[in-house]
Amino acid sequence: METLTTKQKIFNSPITKIILALLVFMAVVVIGQQIASKLLGLTPLDKNLRNLLKGLFVSSAAVISYILFFRNYEKRAVTEFSANGLAKNLILGILVGFVLQSLIILIIYLNGSYTIVTVNPISHILIPFALMFTVAIIEEILVRGIIFRIIEEKLGSYLSLALSGLLFGALHLANPHSSFLSVLCITMAGFLLGTAYIYSRNLWLPIALHFAWNFTQSGIYGAITSGNEKTSSLIEAKLHGSEYITGGAFGPEGSIQASIILLVATIILLVVSKKQNKIIHPYWKK
Repeated sequence: METLTTKQKIFNSPITKIILALLVFMAVVVIGQQIASKLLGLTPLDKNLRNLLKGLFVSSAAVISYILFFRNYEKRAVTEFSANGLAKNLILGILVGFVLQSLIILIIYLNGSYTIVTVNPISHILIPFALMFTVAIIEEILVRGIIFRIIEEKLGSYLSLALSGLLFGALHLANPHSSFLSVLCITMAGFLLGTAYIYSRNLWLPIALHFAWNFTQSGIYGAITSGNEKTSSLIEAKLHGSEYITGGAFGPEGSIQASIILLVATIILLVVSKKQNKIIHPYWKK
């Protein structure tokens, strides 16, 4: 058996791999945003269209940089962005995200806390579409593609799922109007997205689910997402009443029913993944 040198051990360690991947990836995203903004600023295109194109440019740069980095660093085919089953995973992710978020809004509506003010033209969804599409790709590559995947190789699925979910929730602590309940819900979302990766063994499913969850909430139903400013939407609505049901200023994903729905969905998907032998065990149990 070949003995690795100290340099090789450091280079191949999960911590080194994660740190270098994060640095390269974030550099690409930041630089890509600046380049896209400057180039599109020179065009006579409408602001909404520029934002959409900027999102597509940055998202493409993020995916390409991830593939190139790990193809060269880990000397392997980057199957987590494989085209095999692409349509199936995108459709499934979008469908699940839409249904789960719709259930949350339905509970708010049945509680008498959701009132439709008006229905806007379809063009109103362009800004939230571009924003949520970009956010989903960047966050899923960071948390699931880099952190979760690499940790899972050593610690196994369950421990990695717990750590990445808690990290995902903690990353939203700085969001405006965050609370214990909102962070709990985001943590549950992190568990579901991590389980979606375990189930599919690619990033397309969690990306599609993440996108649909956010876009349905803000772009369709006109609610606030993660405490951020309200965007334009297809439905302009007013949410009022108990913050435990509406999520208050943080948005519906900070509600009690959101945490419960996400937890149930995670358990179901985790059970299915276990039955299909997709759970990875920690290195000391192999």
